Amino acid sequence: MPADKKLRIGVLGAANIARNFTAALRGSDKVDVCAVASRDAAKAAAFAAEVGIMQSFGSYEAMLADPSIEAVYNPLPNNLHAEWTIKAADAGKHVLCEKPFAANAAEAKAMFDAAKRNNVIVVEAYPYRAQPQTIKLAQLLREGAIGKVQFVQASFGFPLAMGSNIRWDAALAGGALMDAGSYPVSLVRMIAGERPVRAHAMARFAEGASGGTGVDRTLLGTLDFPGGALAQIACSFGTSRHRTALIVGDAGTIETTFYNDTSDKLPPTLVIRRGIALDAPRETIVCDAAAGFRAQGEAFHDLLRHGWSQWPGATPDETLDIMLAIDALAASARSGSAVSIVA
Repeated sequence: MPADKKLRIGVLGAANIARNFTAALRGSDKVDVCAVASRDAAKAAAFAAEVGIMQSFGSYEAMLADPSIEAVYNPLPNNLHAEWTIKAADAGKHVLCEKPFAANAAEAKAMFDAAKRNNVIVVEAYPYRAQPQTIKLAQLLREGAIGKVQFVQASFGFPLAMGSNIRWDAALAGGALMDAGSYPVSLVRMIAGERPVRAHAMARFAEGASGGTGVDRTLLGTLDFPGGALAQIACSFGTSRHRTALIVGDAGTIETTFYNDTSDKLPPTLVIRRGIALDAPRETIVCDAAAGFRAQGEAFHDLLRHGWSQWPGATPDETLDIMLAIDALAASARSGSAVSIVA
């Protein structure tokens, strides 16, 4: 493809997240959200008219069969990520798949196997990874700004009332870990730069949630990395809204947020303390603000046009490690024992 050719991407489903993705990329020079598919043709047509998309399809299969669509954004419920990402790859489409990438690591591996056999690119959607703030954080760590990372604490939570929301449905791969928890797990994997080898977790479960078996409402876990770093992650549907991280090295610390969207109200700042003393100088680094869906969508364009060096997001290896860690944390929370992580 010519490097400046706009990416024609279709959206699977007409949920609110699809609406937000489409709105963020309106007017982009790099990405044209050109189609939407729903299993209800009238719903797809109404969504397309509302958000200004030219094409609508009454089935997912019909959109995947359209040769004018180069890529697909998959924000379907978690339990459908693997099925429709694999079908999109088999149709020759590149895929930007919402987090959590799959319901488990086995599904994630099958999705990447489908990408490989069809010579397409499939990646996981983490808008915060395309934020200038996160890109700057990664640069500081590569440069050794705080020395060797010793431990990380990352937490994301928000209040979510019990009800029909799919996050409460175990059959749809719901739960705090799968939803909010995928963010801190992905962040600590990015910071450590390697797969964790052991997980230990505890959780509070919401028995009686839709789906019958209950899902985790709050979960805290630890991850052990072979290079020596330790990480603590926390996620919850029962806290005030927060999304923060502390990274501690042997020569300093970094405090940061990892929002999907940044703005004057959610400022993209990194507070770095260089040195080992309590009174070591602190510097606040202010980064550019960005709409996460737009930054991510345009980074996906750059990946497809220019290769992996242009991709700030999770690589397939990272995503598989994230899913392995999530599987292990979930198993540990259920069993009460530490769980080894093996690919």
